Amino acid sequence: MDLLLNQINACTLCQASLPYPPKPILAFSNSSRILIVGQAPGRKAHDSGIPWNDASGEELRRWLDVDRYQFYDPSLFGIVPMGFCFPGTGKSGDLPPRPECAPTWHPQILTELTNIKLILLIGFYAQSYYLRSNSYRTLTENVLHYKEFLPDYFPLVHPSPRNRIWQKKNPWFEEEIIPELRQQVREALVL
Repeated sequence: MDLLLNQINACTLCQASLPYPPKPILAFSNSSRILIVGQAPGRKAHDSGIPWNDASGEELRRWLDVDRYQFYDPSLFGIVPMGFCFPGTGKSGDLPPRPECAPTWHPQILTELTNIKLILLIGFYAQSYYLRSNSYRTLTENVLHYKEFLPDYFPLVHPSPRNRIWQKKNPWFEEEIIPELRQQVREALVL
C-alpha cells in the first residue's frame, strides 16, 4: 500500500496540463470501509493538502452524519477523486478532473482496498466512470434510482453550495436519500 501511495504522490502524468505542480490529494488505507469518489480537489484542498476541506466537505459530513475525526480516519473512509490534483479554474468554476488519473490509478487502488463495503459516487464524472452503461441519462436520475446501484455504489449529487438550488428543486433528496445514505454508512462502518 505504501508503495502505491508513493507512486501516486510522485505522478507527473498530466503535469503539463495543471496550473500548479502536481499535488495529489487523496487518502486511504487497507482497512478503509467506505470509498468516496469525488471530482477533483478544489483550490482550498490544494492549498491545505486536505481533501474536502471546504463548505462542500462540511455538507458531505452532514449528509453522512459523521464528524471530521471519523471522516478523516482512513480506516473508515478512503478518499479517491477522479482527478487527484487541482485542475485549475474555468469560467464557471473549477475545471473538470484530469482524465488520466482514474484509468491509470483507480484499478490499482481498488485492488488494494479489500475491505470496502460501499462506494459513494459524488458527481457526474464519478458516476459516468463507475456506472458506465448502467448509468441513467442524468445525474438526477442516477441519484433518484440509487437503490438500483446498491450494495456497491451510492450515487450522490455534489455537496457544493452551488447545488443548493438543485436540492431545493428536489426535496426528495433530503427527505429520502439522506436518511438512506446515513443508514448505508452506519452499516458499512458498523457504527
